[in-house]
Amino acid sequence: MAWLYLTLAGIFEVIWASAMKESHGFTRLIPSVITIFFMLMSFGLLAYAMKSLPLGTAYTVWVGIGAVGAFIVGVTLFGEALNMMRVIAAGLIISGVVLLKLATK
Repeated sequence: MAWLYLTLAGIFEVIWASAMKESHGFTRLIPSVITIFFMLMSFGLLAYAMKSLPLGTAYTVWVGIGAVGAFIVGVTLFGEALNMMRVIAAGLIISGVVLLKLATK
């Protein structure tokens, strides 16, 4: 179950990061509320997952899901640049997360 909680925490990180961008520096109410809600949910699930997963693995997987997820949202919803170097960088993050998962018992 810890891996499920960690995955959800990472997905919620993508949601709060995206909402934070839309909050325009916390000047828009609804995106600001969404940011804070999903931030709390993400941190809570991460903390719960860390009860049974190693710190380094849990935190890195959480950040990796958030980073790659935010990259995908940025490209698809916010029109951010997509080039080979950025794709390779995202692929390296995914590779590192997979290797950490495989290395954790």
